[in-house]
Amino acid sequence: MAAIVVSVASTLVASSSRYSSSSTSTSLLFTKLRSSSPFLRFSLAVTPFCSRKGRFMAHTLAQANLGLTYPAGIEAPKISFAAKNIDVTEWKGDILAVGVTEKDLAKDENSKFQNSILKKLDSQLGGLLAEASSEEDFTGKAGQSTVLRLPGLGSKRVGLIGLGQSASTPAAFRGLGEAVAAAAKSTQASDVAIVLASSEGLSAESKLNSATAIASGTVLGLYEDNRYKSESKKPALKSVDILGLGTGPELEKKLKYAEDVSSAVIFGRELVNSPANVLTPAVLAEEASKIASLYSDVFSAKILNAEQCKELKMGSYLGVAAASANPPHFIHLCYKPPGGPAKVKLALVGKGLTFDSGGYNIKTGPGCSIELMKFDMGGSAAVLGAAKAIGQIKPSGVEVHFIVAACENMISGTGMRPGDILTASNGKTIEVNNTDAEGRLTLADALVYACNQGVEKIIDLATLTGACVVALGPSVAGIFTPSDDLAKEVIAASEASGEKLWRLPLEESYWESMKSGVADMVNTGGRPGGAITAALFLKQFVDEKVQWMHIDLAGPVWNDKKRAATGFGISTLVEWVLKNSS
Repeated sequence: MAAIVVSVASTLVASSSRYSSSSTSTSLLFTKLRSSSPFLRFSLAVTPFCSRKGRFMAHTLAQANLGLTYPAGIEAPKISFAAKNIDVTEWKGDILAVGVTEKDLAKDENSKFQNSILKKLDSQLGGLLAEASSEEDFTGKAGQSTVLRLPGLGSKRVGLIGLGQSASTPAAFRGLGEAVAAAAKSTQASDVAIVLASSEGLSAESKLNSATAIASGTVLGLYEDNRYKSESKKPALKSVDILGLGTGPELEKKLKYAEDVSSAVIFGRELVNSPANVLTPAVLAEEASKIASLYSDVFSAKILNAEQCKELKMGSYLGVAAASANPPHFIHLCYKPPGGPAKVKLALVGKGLTFDSGGYNIKTGPGCSIELMKFDMGGSAAVLGAAKAIGQIKPSGVEVHFIVAACENMISGTGMRPGDILTASNGKTIEVNNTDAEGRLTLADALVYACNQGVEKIIDLATLTGACVVALGPSVAGIFTPSDDLAKEVIAASEASGEKLWRLPLEESYWESMKSGVADMVNTGGRPGGAITAALFLKQFVDEKVQWMHIDLAGPVWNDKKRAATGFGISTLVEWVLKNSS
Protein backbone atom coordinates (compact mmCIF):
# COMPACT_ATOMS: atom_id res chain seq x y z
CA MET A 1 0.00 0.00 0.00
CA ALA A 2 1.43 3.35 -1.01
CA ALA A 3 1.86 6.00 1.67
CA ILE A 4 2.13 9.71 1.20
CA VAL A 5 5.03 11.45 2.90
CA VAL A 6 6.38 14.94 3.05
CA SER A 7 8.64 16.33 0.36
CA VAL A 8 11.93 17.63 1.64
CA ALA A 9 13.29 19.20 -1.50
CA SER A 10 13.15 22.55 -3.19
CA THR A 11 10.25 23.58 -5.37
CA LEU A 12 12.38 22.92 -8.40
CA VAL A 13 13.42 19.53 -7.06
CA ALA A 14 9.80 18.60 -6.73
CA SER A 15 8.93 19.91 -10.16
CA SER A 16 11.68 17.82 -11.70
CA SER A 17 10.27 14.63 -10.24
CA ARG A 18 7.38 12.44 -11.25
CA TYR A 19 5.46 13.77 -8.25
CA SER A 20 5.71 17.41 -9.28
CA SER A 21 2.06 17.96 -10.15
CA SER A 22 1.00 18.23 -6.53
CA SER A 23 3.96 19.59 -4.68
CA THR A 24 5.24 22.74 -3.16
CA SER A 25 8.23 22.79 -0.88
CA THR A 26 10.86 24.81 0.90
CA SER A 27 12.40 27.41 -1.33
CA LEU A 28 14.26 30.59 -0.59
CA LEU A 29 13.95 32.59 -3.76
CA PHE A 30 15.83 35.86 -3.89
CA THR A 31 14.78 37.65 -7.06
CA LYS A 32 16.26 40.97 -7.97
CA LEU A 33 13.45 43.35 -8.86
CA ARG A 34 14.69 45.31 -11.81
CA SER A 35 13.62 48.93 -11.69
CA SER A 36 15.04 52.41 -11.72
CA SER A 37 15.38 52.33 -7.93
CA PRO A 38 18.93 52.84 -6.60
CA PHE A 39 18.26 50.22 -3.98
CA LEU A 40 19.13 46.55 -4.17
CA ARG A 41 15.88 44.68 -3.73
CA PHE A 42 15.09 41.02 -3.71
CA SER A 43 12.15 38.89 -2.72
CA LEU A 44 12.14 35.79 -0.61
CA ALA A 45 9.59 33.01 -0.38
CA VAL A 46 9.78 30.53 2.46
CA THR A 47 7.51 27.62 1.59
CA PRO A 48 7.11 24.83 4.12
CA PHE A 49 7.05 21.45 2.46
CA CYS A 50 3.57 20.20 1.79
CA SER A 51 1.72 17.76 -0.38
CA ARG A 52 -1.70 16.58 -1.29
CA LYS A 53 -2.86 13.23 -0.08
CA GLY A 54 -2.29 10.37 -2.46
CA ARG A 55 0.22 12.11 -4.70
CA PHE A 56 3.59 13.18 -3.36
CA MET A 57 6.57 11.05 -2.41
CA ALA A 58 4.56 7.83 -2.40
CA HIS A 59 6.36 4.58 -1.74
CA THR A 60 5.32 0.99 -1.26
CA LEU A 61 6.11 0.34 2.39
CA ALA A 62 3.03 -0.06 4.55
CA GLN A 63 4.99 1.04 7.61
CA ALA A 64 5.42 4.55 6.21
CA ASN A 65 1.78 5.53 6.57
CA LEU A 66 1.58 4.49 10.21
CA GLY A 67 -0.89 6.85 11.86
CA LEU A 68 -2.21 8.10 8.51
CA THR A 69 -0.02 11.17 8.87
CA TYR A 70 0.09 13.61 5.99
CA PRO A 71 1.68 17.06 5.99
CA ALA A 72 -0.67 20.00 5.64
CA GLY A 73 -0.54 22.27 2.65
CA ILE A 74 0.60 25.69 3.83
CA GLU A 75 0.65 28.86 1.75
CA ALA A 76 4.11 30.31 1.40
CA PRO A 77 4.90 33.60 3.11
CA LYS A 78 6.80 35.96 0.85
CA ILE A 79 9.39 38.46 2.01
CA SER A 80 10.89 41.29 -0.02
CA PHE A 81 14.35 42.45 1.05
CA ALA A 82 15.93 45.77 0.06
CA ALA A 83 19.37 47.16 0.86
CA LYS A 84 19.16 50.95 1.21
CA ASN A 85 21.30 53.90 2.21
CA ILE A 86 18.79 56.36 3.65
CA ASP A 87 18.36 58.40 6.83
CA VAL A 88 16.81 56.24 9.54
CA THR A 89 14.39 59.01 10.54
CA GLU A 90 12.95 59.00 7.01
CA TRP A 91 12.09 55.29 6.97
CA LYS A 92 8.40 54.42 7.21
CA GLY A 93 6.96 51.08 8.28
CA ASP A 94 6.01 48.93 11.25
CA ILE A 95 9.31 48.37 13.12
CA LEU A 96 12.64 50.14 12.87
CA ALA A 97 15.02 47.68 14.56
CA VAL A 98 18.38 49.01 15.74
CA GLY A 99 21.19 46.62 16.60
CA VAL A 100 23.07 48.13 19.54
CA THR A 101 26.11 47.13 21.55
CA GLU A 102 26.52 47.95 25.24
CA LYS A 103 28.93 50.71 24.27
CA ASP A 104 26.38 52.27 21.89
CA LEU A 105 24.07 52.97 24.83
CA ALA A 106 26.56 55.23 26.61
CA LYS A 107 25.05 58.59 27.60
CA ASP A 108 26.49 61.99 28.39
CA GLU A 109 26.03 64.02 31.55
CA ASN A 110 22.60 65.10 30.30
CA SER A 111 21.44 61.48 29.90
CA LYS A 112 21.55 61.84 26.12
CA PHE A 113 22.86 59.16 23.77
CA GLN A 114 26.35 59.73 22.43
CA ASN A 115 25.90 57.30 19.51
CA SER A 116 24.98 59.27 16.36
CA ILE A 117 22.16 56.97 15.19
CA LEU A 118 20.54 56.74 18.61
CA LYS A 119 21.02 60.48 19.21
CA LYS A 120 19.27 61.28 15.92
CA LEU A 121 16.35 58.98 16.71
CA ASP A 122 16.07 60.23 20.28
CA SER A 123 16.09 63.82 19.13
CA GLN A 124 13.25 63.09 16.71
CA LEU A 125 11.37 61.41 19.56
CA GLY A 126 11.91 64.23 22.03
CA GLY A 127 14.10 62.15 24.36
CA LEU A 128 11.56 59.35 24.76
CA LEU A 129 13.91 56.67 23.42
CA ALA A 130 16.58 57.30 26.05
CA GLU A 131 13.94 57.53 28.75
CA ALA A 132 12.16 54.36 27.68
CA SER A 133 15.37 52.35 27.31
CA SER A 134 16.31 53.25 30.88
CA GLU A 135 12.89 52.32 32.20
CA GLU A 136 13.03 49.01 30.37
CA ASP A 137 16.47 48.38 31.88
CA PHE A 138 17.83 47.76 28.40
CA THR A 139 21.64 47.59 28.50
CA GLY A 140 22.43 46.13 25.07
CA LYS A 141 23.46 42.71 26.32
CA ALA A 142 23.30 39.90 23.81
CA GLY A 143 19.84 38.36 23.83
CA GLN A 144 18.15 41.51 25.14
CA SER A 145 15.49 43.19 23.04
CA THR A 146 12.75 45.70 23.57
CA VAL A 147 10.16 46.97 21.11
CA LEU A 148 8.65 50.35 21.94
CA ARG A 149 5.65 52.07 20.41
CA LEU A 150 6.71 55.71 20.31
CA PRO A 151 5.14 58.57 18.37
CA GLY A 152 7.29 60.91 16.31
CA LEU A 153 8.82 58.69 13.63
CA GLY A 154 7.64 57.23 10.36
CA SER A 155 7.86 53.79 11.96
CA LYS A 156 5.11 52.65 14.31
CA ARG A 157 7.61 51.00 16.65
CA VAL A 158 11.31 51.20 17.45
CA GLY A 159 13.10 48.03 18.44
CA LEU A 160 16.42 47.91 20.27
CA ILE A 161 18.24 44.60 19.82
CA GLY A 162 21.22 43.88 22.07
CA LEU A 163 24.45 42.70 20.44
CA GLY A 164 26.57 42.43 23.59
CA GLN A 165 29.89 44.15 24.18
CA SER A 166 30.72 44.11 20.48
CA ALA A 167 29.34 42.71 17.25
CA SER A 168 31.81 41.40 14.73
CA THR A 169 30.88 37.77 14.09
CA PRO A 170 28.39 36.16 11.68
CA ALA A 171 26.69 34.53 14.66
CA ALA A 172 26.02 37.92 16.26
CA PHE A 173 24.49 39.41 13.12
CA ARG A 174 22.50 36.27 12.39
CA GLY A 175 21.20 36.51 15.95
CA LEU A 176 20.15 40.10 15.21
CA GLY A 177 18.12 38.89 12.25
CA GLU A 178 16.52 36.14 14.33
CA ALA A 179 15.58 38.63 17.06
CA VAL A 180 14.02 40.96 14.50
CA ALA A 181 12.01 38.05 13.07
CA ALA A 182 10.77 37.20 16.57
CA ALA A 183 9.73 40.82 17.14
CA ALA A 184 7.95 40.91 13.80
CA LYS A 185 6.04 37.74 14.63
CA SER A 186 5.00 38.94 18.09
CA THR A 187 3.72 42.28 16.79
CA GLN A 188 2.40 40.96 13.46
CA ALA A 189 4.58 43.51 11.68
CA SER A 190 4.59 43.43 7.89
CA ASP A 191 7.32 46.01 7.17
CA VAL A 192 10.62 46.09 9.06
CA ALA A 193 13.91 47.94 8.71
CA ILE A 194 17.19 46.89 10.32
CA VAL A 195 20.10 49.21 11.02
CA LEU A 196 23.29 48.95 13.07
CA ALA A 197 23.86 51.75 15.56
CA SER A 198 27.58 51.56 14.81
CA SER A 199 28.47 50.54 11.28
CA GLU A 200 31.07 53.22 10.58
CA GLY A 201 33.97 51.05 11.74
CA LEU A 202 33.05 48.12 9.53
CA SER A 203 35.09 47.47 6.41
CA ALA A 204 33.31 47.08 3.07
CA GLU A 205 33.69 43.30 3.30
CA SER A 206 32.39 43.26 6.86
CA LYS A 207 29.34 45.23 5.80
CA LEU A 208 28.61 42.70 3.08
CA ASN A 209 29.00 39.78 5.46
CA SER A 210 26.93 41.49 8.12
CA ALA A 211 24.05 42.22 5.75
CA THR A 212 24.13 38.62 4.54
CA ALA A 213 24.09 37.22 8.07
CA ILE A 214 21.24 39.55 9.07
CA ALA A 215 19.17 38.46 6.07
CA SER A 216 19.84 34.77 6.76
CA GLY A 217 18.99 35.19 10.43
CA THR A 218 15.74 36.92 9.60
CA VAL A 219 14.71 34.14 7.23
CA LEU A 220 15.65 31.34 9.61
CA GLY A 221 14.11 33.17 12.56
CA LEU A 222 10.82 33.62 10.73
CA TYR A 223 10.68 30.00 9.59
CA GLU A 224 8.50 27.56 11.53
CA ASP A 225 7.90 23.96 10.55
CA ASN A 226 4.11 23.69 10.71
CA ARG A 227 3.65 20.83 8.25
CA TYR A 228 2.31 18.46 10.90
CA LYS A 229 0.06 20.90 12.78
CA SER A 230 -3.67 21.02 12.15
CA GLU A 231 -3.57 24.80 12.45
CA SER A 232 -0.78 27.31 11.93
CA LYS A 233 -0.47 31.07 12.11
CA LYS A 234 0.67 32.77 8.93
CA PRO A 235 3.56 35.24 9.39
CA ALA A 236 2.65 38.81 8.53
CA LEU A 237 6.17 39.95 7.59
CA LYS A 238 6.30 41.02 3.95
CA SER A 239 9.35 43.26 3.59
CA VAL A 240 12.68 43.94 5.28
CA ASP A 241 14.93 46.90 4.52
CA ILE A 242 18.60 46.68 5.53
CA LEU A 243 19.88 50.21 6.06
CA GLY A 244 23.39 51.61 5.94
CA LEU A 245 25.32 48.51 4.88
CA GLY A 246 25.65 49.29 1.21
CA THR A 247 24.11 48.29 -2.11
CA GLY A 248 25.36 46.96 -5.42
CA PRO A 249 26.46 43.75 -7.20
CA GLU A 250 28.75 42.51 -4.44
CA LEU A 251 25.92 42.57 -1.95
CA GLU A 252 23.67 40.90 -4.50
CA LYS A 253 26.20 38.06 -4.80
CA LYS A 254 26.36 37.67 -1.03
CA LEU A 255 22.60 37.60 -0.76
CA LYS A 256 22.45 34.89 -3.41
CA TYR A 257 24.84 32.85 -1.28
CA ALA A 258 22.58 33.46 1.73
CA GLU A 259 19.67 32.20 -0.37
CA ASP A 260 21.43 28.96 -1.20
CA VAL A 261 22.64 28.23 2.32
CA SER A 262 19.42 29.27 4.08
CA SER A 263 17.42 27.07 1.71
CA ALA A 264 19.73 24.18 2.52
CA VAL A 265 19.47 24.74 6.28
CA ILE A 266 15.67 24.70 6.12
CA PHE A 267 15.85 21.56 3.98
CA GLY A 268 18.01 19.92 6.62
CA ARG A 269 15.74 21.04 9.46
CA GLU A 270 12.70 19.56 7.79
CA LEU A 271 14.50 16.27 7.18
CA VAL A 272 15.31 15.98 10.89
CA ASN A 273 11.87 17.17 12.00
CA SER A 274 10.09 14.57 9.89
CA PRO A 275 8.97 11.63 12.03
CA ALA A 276 10.17 8.10 11.40
CA ASN A 277 6.74 7.00 10.18
CA VAL A 278 7.16 9.54 7.37
CA LEU A 279 10.89 9.73 6.69
CA THR A 280 12.00 6.13 6.14
CA PRO A 281 15.38 5.12 4.64
CA ALA A 282 13.66 4.78 1.27
CA VAL A 283 12.25 8.30 1.46
CA LEU A 284 15.61 9.74 2.53
CA ALA A 285 17.18 8.06 -0.50
CA GLU A 286 14.46 9.47 -2.72
CA GLU A 287 15.12 12.97 -1.47
CA ALA A 288 18.82 12.54 -2.22
CA SER A 289 17.97 11.37 -5.72
CA LYS A 290 15.84 14.47 -6.26
CA ILE A 291 18.82 16.69 -5.48
CA ALA A 292 20.83 14.86 -8.14
CA SER A 293 17.93 15.12 -10.57
CA LEU A 294 17.55 18.86 -10.12
CA TYR A 295 21.26 19.56 -10.46
CA SER A 296 21.93 16.84 -13.02
CA ASP A 297 24.53 19.01 -14.76
CA VAL A 298 26.86 18.53 -11.78
CA PHE A 299 25.40 15.64 -9.76
CA SER A 300 25.03 11.90 -10.20
CA ALA A 301 23.28 9.55 -7.77
CA LYS A 302 23.80 5.92 -6.86
CA ILE A 303 21.42 4.23 -4.40
CA LEU A 304 22.50 0.75 -3.30
CA ASN A 305 19.99 -1.78 -1.99
CA ALA A 306 20.71 -4.44 0.63
CA GLU A 307 21.82 -7.02 -1.93
CA GLN A 308 24.28 -4.59 -3.52
CA CYS A 309 25.63 -3.68 -0.07
CA LYS A 310 26.04 -7.38 0.62
CA GLU A 311 28.13 -7.72 -2.54
CA LEU A 312 30.37 -4.96 -1.16
CA LYS A 313 30.66 -6.93 2.10
CA MET A 314 29.08 -4.22 4.25
CA GLY A 315 28.37 -6.58 7.12
CA SER A 316 28.61 -3.90 9.80
CA TYR A 317 25.98 -1.66 8.18
CA LEU A 318 23.68 -4.54 7.24
CA GLY A 319 23.88 -5.92 10.77
CA VAL A 320 22.26 -2.75 12.10
CA ALA A 321 19.62 -2.72 9.36
CA ALA A 322 18.65 -6.39 9.71
CA ALA A 323 15.84 -5.98 12.27
CA SER A 324 13.76 -3.39 10.40
CA ALA A 325 10.89 -4.03 8.02
CA ASN A 326 12.08 -0.91 6.17
CA PRO A 327 15.11 -2.01 4.14
CA PRO A 328 18.39 -0.07 4.11
CA HIS A 329 19.34 2.34 1.34
CA PHE A 330 22.98 3.31 0.84
CA ILE A 331 23.12 6.80 -0.68
CA HIS A 332 25.99 8.12 -2.79
CA LEU A 333 25.74 11.49 -4.52
CA CYS A 334 28.74 12.71 -6.51
CA TYR A 335 29.29 16.37 -7.37
CA LYS A 336 31.69 17.10 -10.24
CA PRO A 337 32.45 20.73 -11.00
CA PRO A 338 31.51 22.34 -14.31
CA GLY A 339 34.22 23.45 -16.66
CA GLY A 340 37.06 21.09 -15.95
CA PRO A 341 38.57 18.46 -13.67
CA ALA A 342 38.69 18.85 -9.91
CA LYS A 343 41.90 19.76 -8.11
CA VAL A 344 40.79 18.12 -4.88
CA LYS A 345 38.37 15.31 -3.98
CA LEU A 346 36.35 15.47 -0.76
CA ALA A 347 33.81 13.24 0.95
CA LEU A 348 31.06 14.12 3.41
CA VAL A 349 29.67 11.11 5.27
CA GLY A 350 26.52 11.38 7.40
CA LYS A 351 24.99 9.01 9.90
CA GLY A 352 21.55 8.09 8.56
CA LEU A 353 19.58 6.31 11.30
CA THR A 354 16.03 7.44 10.52
CA PHE A 355 15.03 5.87 13.84
CA ASP A 356 17.08 4.32 16.64
CA SER A 357 15.24 2.18 19.18
CA GLY A 358 18.52 0.99 20.64
CA GLY A 359 17.93 -2.55 19.39
CA TYR A 360 18.02 -5.26 22.05
CA ASN A 361 19.82 -2.76 24.28
CA ILE A 362 16.63 -0.75 23.99
CA LYS A 363 16.55 2.85 25.16
CA THR A 364 14.65 2.86 28.45
CA GLY A 365 14.30 5.04 31.51
CA PRO A 366 14.27 8.80 32.11
CA GLY A 367 16.51 10.76 29.77
CA CYS A 368 16.82 8.01 27.16
CA SER A 369 15.11 10.31 24.62
CA ILE A 370 13.77 7.44 22.52
CA GLU A 371 10.92 9.71 21.43
CA LEU A 372 13.48 12.03 19.78
CA MET A 373 15.40 9.36 17.92
CA LYS A 374 14.07 10.59 14.60
CA PHE A 375 16.95 13.09 14.87
CA ASP A 376 19.52 10.30 14.77
CA MET A 377 19.83 11.04 11.06
CA GLY A 378 20.98 14.60 11.77
CA GLY A 379 24.38 13.86 10.25
CA SER A 380 22.80 12.77 6.98
CA ALA A 381 20.60 15.88 6.99
CA ALA A 382 23.74 18.02 7.24
CA VAL A 383 25.36 16.13 4.37
CA LEU A 384 22.32 16.26 2.08
CA GLY A 385 21.63 19.88 3.01
CA ALA A 386 25.19 20.73 2.00
CA ALA A 387 24.67 18.82 -1.25
CA LYS A 388 21.62 20.95 -2.03
CA ALA A 389 23.56 24.17 -1.46
CA ILE A 390 26.59 22.98 -3.45
CA GLY A 391 24.29 22.05 -6.34
CA GLN A 392 23.06 25.64 -6.44
CA ILE A 393 26.43 27.35 -5.89
CA LYS A 394 28.40 25.04 -8.24
CA PRO A 395 31.94 25.72 -7.00
CA SER A 396 34.77 24.94 -9.40
CA GLY A 397 37.87 22.88 -8.81
CA VAL A 398 36.43 20.46 -6.25
CA GLU A 399 34.76 17.04 -6.46
CA VAL A 400 32.55 16.10 -3.52
CA HIS A 401 31.05 12.74 -2.57
CA PHE A 402 28.00 12.80 -0.28
CA ILE A 403 27.52 9.43 1.42
CA VAL A 404 24.80 8.16 3.78
CA ALA A 405 24.22 4.61 5.00
CA ALA A 406 20.50 4.98 5.73
CA CYS A 407 18.62 2.44 7.86
CA GLU A 408 16.69 1.92 11.10
CA ASN A 409 17.87 0.25 14.31
CA MET A 410 14.90 -1.83 15.43
CA ILE A 411 14.13 -5.08 17.29
CA SER A 412 13.03 -8.35 15.70
CA GLY A 413 13.98 -11.98 15.36
CA THR A 414 16.18 -11.09 12.39
CA GLY A 415 18.12 -8.37 14.19
CA MET A 416 21.63 -8.37 15.57
CA ARG A 417 22.04 -9.45 19.19
CA PRO A 418 24.50 -8.42 21.88
CA GLY A 419 27.50 -10.68 21.45
CA ASP A 420 27.16 -11.06 17.67
CA ILE A 421 30.27 -10.50 15.57
CA LEU A 422 29.99 -8.39 12.42
CA THR A 423 32.51 -8.18 9.60
CA ALA A 424 32.97 -4.76 8.00
CA SER A 425 33.83 -4.20 4.35
CA ASN A 426 37.53 -3.71 5.12
CA GLY A 427 37.62 -7.16 6.72
CA LYS A 428 37.80 -6.01 10.34
CA THR A 429 35.57 -7.84 12.83
CA ILE A 430 33.45 -6.20 15.51
CA GLU A 431 31.95 -7.81 18.59
CA VAL A 432 28.64 -6.09 19.31
CA ASN A 433 28.60 -5.54 23.05
CA ASN A 434 25.86 -2.90 22.78
CA THR A 435 23.28 -2.74 20.00
CA ASP A 436 22.62 0.90 20.93
CA ALA A 437 26.10 1.86 19.70
CA GLU A 438 24.85 1.29 16.17
CA GLY A 439 25.68 4.54 14.40
CA ARG A 440 29.40 3.81 14.35
CA LEU A 441 28.65 0.40 12.82
CA THR A 442 26.89 2.01 9.85
CA LEU A 443 29.59 4.67 9.54
CA ALA A 444 32.31 2.00 9.48
CA ASP A 445 31.24 0.70 6.07
CA ALA A 446 30.38 4.20 4.85
CA LEU A 447 33.91 5.41 5.65
CA VAL A 448 35.51 2.42 3.90
CA TYR A 449 33.32 3.16 0.88
CA ALA A 450 34.30 6.86 0.96
CA CYS A 451 38.01 6.00 1.03
CA ASN A 452 37.50 3.76 -1.99
CA GLN A 453 36.35 6.79 -4.00
CA GLY A 454 39.90 8.11 -4.04
CA VAL A 455 39.17 11.18 -1.91
CA GLU A 456 41.85 13.17 -0.10
CA LYS A 457 39.75 14.47 2.79
CA ILE A 458 36.73 13.08 4.64
CA ILE A 459 34.42 14.65 7.21
CA ASP A 460 31.85 12.43 8.87
CA LEU A 461 29.01 13.87 10.92
CA ALA A 462 26.91 11.96 13.41
CA THR A 463 24.67 12.26 16.42
CA LEU A 464 26.99 9.67 17.87
CA THR A 465 27.31 9.94 21.65
CA GLY A 466 25.57 11.32 24.69
CA ALA A 467 29.07 11.63 26.12
CA CYS A 468 29.80 14.51 23.76
CA VAL A 469 26.66 16.32 24.94
CA VAL A 470 27.78 15.85 28.54
CA ALA A 471 31.22 17.24 27.67
CA LEU A 472 30.22 20.22 25.51
CA GLY A 473 26.55 20.86 26.17
CA PRO A 474 23.75 21.46 23.67
CA SER A 475 25.31 24.21 21.55
CA VAL A 476 28.80 22.95 20.66
CA ALA A 477 29.80 20.02 18.44
CA GLY A 478 32.93 18.03 19.17
CA ILE A 479 35.50 17.46 16.43
CA PHE A 480 38.14 14.74 16.32
CA THR A 481 40.95 14.51 13.80
CA PRO A 482 44.62 13.47 13.71
CA SER A 483 45.24 16.23 11.13
CA ASP A 484 46.06 19.70 12.45
CA ASP A 485 45.70 21.13 8.93
CA LEU A 486 42.19 19.76 8.52
CA ALA A 487 41.27 21.01 11.98
CA LYS A 488 42.35 24.54 11.02
CA GLU A 489 40.34 24.38 7.79
CA VAL A 490 37.12 23.26 9.43
CA ILE A 491 37.41 25.60 12.42
CA ALA A 492 37.91 28.52 10.02
CA ALA A 493 34.79 27.42 8.11
CA SER A 494 32.80 27.22 11.36
CA GLU A 495 33.89 30.71 12.36
CA ALA A 496 32.61 32.01 9.03
CA SER A 497 29.32 30.16 9.44
CA GLY A 498 28.80 31.02 13.09
CA GLU A 499 28.47 27.39 14.19
CA LYS A 500 30.41 26.32 17.28
CA LEU A 501 32.97 23.50 17.20
CA TRP A 502 35.50 22.35 19.79
CA ARG A 503 38.41 20.02 19.12
CA LEU A 504 38.68 17.03 21.45
CA PRO A 505 41.64 14.64 21.71
CA LEU A 506 42.03 11.29 19.99
CA GLU A 507 43.64 9.69 23.03
CA GLU A 508 45.10 6.46 21.64
CA SER A 509 45.59 4.90 25.07
CA TYR A 510 41.80 4.74 25.42
CA TRP A 511 41.72 2.16 22.63
CA GLU A 512 42.59 -0.49 25.21
CA SER A 513 38.95 -0.45 26.35
CA MET A 514 37.80 -1.23 22.79
CA LYS A 515 39.63 -4.54 22.48
CA SER A 516 37.71 -7.80 22.22
CA GLY A 517 38.74 -11.27 23.27
CA VAL A 518 37.14 -12.86 20.21
CA ALA A 519 37.14 -10.17 17.49
CA ASP A 520 39.26 -7.23 16.36
CA MET A 521 37.31 -4.82 18.55
CA VAL A 522 34.09 -4.22 20.44
CA ASN A 523 31.75 -1.46 19.37
CA THR A 524 31.69 0.47 22.63
CA GLY A 525 34.19 0.92 25.40
CA GLY A 526 32.02 2.02 28.28
CA ARG A 527 31.14 5.41 29.76
CA PRO A 528 34.54 7.05 30.45
CA GLY A 529 35.68 9.05 27.42
CA GLY A 530 32.78 7.70 25.38
CA ALA A 531 32.97 10.34 22.64
CA ILE A 532 36.71 9.73 22.27
CA THR A 533 36.46 5.92 22.06
CA ALA A 534 33.67 6.30 19.48
CA ALA A 535 35.96 8.46 17.33
CA LEU A 536 38.80 5.97 17.79
CA PHE A 537 36.46 3.23 16.56
CA LEU A 538 35.71 5.18 13.37
CA LYS A 539 39.40 5.78 12.80
CA GLN A 540 39.85 2.02 12.26
CA PHE A 541 37.94 2.30 8.99
CA VAL A 542 39.76 5.26 7.43
CA ASP A 543 42.77 4.90 5.14
CA GLU A 544 45.85 6.43 6.80
CA LYS A 545 46.58 8.40 3.62
CA VAL A 546 43.26 10.25 3.88
CA GLN A 547 42.80 13.33 6.05
CA TRP A 548 39.76 12.60 8.21
CA MET A 549 37.60 14.38 10.76
CA HIS A 550 34.70 13.16 12.85
CA ILE A 551 32.09 15.69 14.02
CA ASP A 552 29.82 14.61 16.87
CA LEU A 553 26.79 16.93 16.66
CA ALA A 554 24.55 15.09 19.13
CA GLY A 555 24.13 18.30 21.15
CA PRO A 556 23.48 21.09 18.63
CA VAL A 557 21.40 19.02 16.16
CA TRP A 558 18.28 19.74 18.23
CA ASN A 559 16.87 22.81 19.99
CA ASP A 560 15.15 21.62 23.16
CA LYS A 561 13.51 24.99 23.78
CA LYS A 562 11.91 25.11 20.33
CA ARG A 563 11.54 21.31 20.19
CA ALA A 564 12.79 21.36 16.65
CA ALA A 565 15.85 20.72 14.51
CA THR A 566 18.53 23.35 13.99
CA GLY A 567 20.07 22.38 10.63
CA PHE A 568 23.46 22.38 12.36
CA GLY A 569 26.53 21.61 10.28
CA ILE A 570 25.22 22.59 6.86
CA SER A 571 26.63 26.12 6.80
CA THR A 572 30.04 24.95 7.99
CA LEU A 573 30.23 22.16 5.41
CA VAL A 574 29.39 24.54 2.58
CA GLU A 575 32.02 27.03 3.77
CA TRP A 576 34.60 24.23 3.99
CA VAL A 577 33.87 22.96 0.48
CA LEU A 578 34.15 26.48 -0.93
CA LYS A 579 37.46 27.07 0.84
CA ASN A 580 38.79 23.90 -0.78
CA SER A 581 37.56 25.02 -4.20
CA SER A 582 39.55 28.26 -4.19
